[in-house]
Amino acid sequence: MTDLETRRLGRSEMKVKALGLGGGHLAGPEQSDDVAIALIRGAIERGINFVDTSPDYGLSERRIGMALAGGWRDRTYLQTKVGSHPKYMRDWSKKATAWSLENSFKTLQVDYVDSVLIHGPRHDIEAPLGECFEVMLDWKDKGRIGAVGVGVRQPEFHQRAIAAGADIVLSFLNYTLLDQTLAEETIPFAIEHDVGVIIGSPLANSLLAGPEPIQTEVGIHDEDGKVIPAAVGSYLDPAAFPPAHAMWKWCHDRGLNIRDLAMQFAMHAPVQGKGIVLTGAANLAEFEEVYAAATTPVAEEVWSGFEAEFGVRV
Repeated sequence: MTDLETRRLGRSEMKVKALGLGGGHLAGPEQSDDVAIALIRGAIERGINFVDTSPDYGLSERRIGMALAGGWRDRTYLQTKVGSHPKYMRDWSKKATAWSLENSFKTLQVDYVDSVLIHGPRHDIEAPLGECFEVMLDWKDKGRIGAVGVGVRQPEFHQRAIAAGADIVLSFLNYTLLDQTLAEETIPFAIEHDVGVIIGSPLANSLLAGPEPIQTEVGIHDEDGKVIPAAVGSYLDPAAFPPAHAMWKWCHDRGLNIRDLAMQFAMHAPVQGKGIVLTGAANLAEFEEVYAAATTPVAEEVWSGFEAEFGVRV
């Protein structure tokens, strides 16, 4: 195993380990509070110093607040989001934004959060960058937030947010073995402007997690019948299954785990030391598997064979 690299998350100036913990799998009854707390604290003990959550993730904020009590908060950077609380879902008004921030801070049991992102605007970035972003910048000026940004997939949204003053952009499902479009526009633009990049869903929402991918009959489609941007490349995208299964089988036939290649690929994204990989887990055992994959290099001969078959390698 290799040690996790410490990276500077762009002009946010956060000094963050290259792998962060996402809180999306801490949402509900699939685990107890004790299991969630053990996961968060176990990850921090492993050296993880960036924890991400959102009011959209059910019990995640509350459980992270519980886990960071008693001095643990001092050992990690903390990030949450606005615009996705069920009470004010995609309401970008000043009132909704201020309420969401106050509610998240109370739930997390903190008076300061290192970064806050606008969460998942679907069809328009201008409205979120209006009153919502103004409130976030005001809280930043007052010292309650360290950095601000946006969490969304569309590169044009990333670029507009960066132009408006975002310190961080988070994307997901588009720097994986299945899709590298994040590197085409967003990563170069972010690096040029010294903006931190957070790469989410390196395992393609379980398609590259290790078990054999199972094709789902369920998709999330817009009114035109197309898979919505947030689901493209995930298990909810029928087009993602064939290449994911082919990659899994190639690895399985050689006694390899596709998770190892997927994590190493994401960890080597061309972010020039200004970006990190964010991965979620439901318990400490799952986190340990991902941590091992992120810190164990894949042999050159494996990458050579994989590249010859699929055209992708670190």
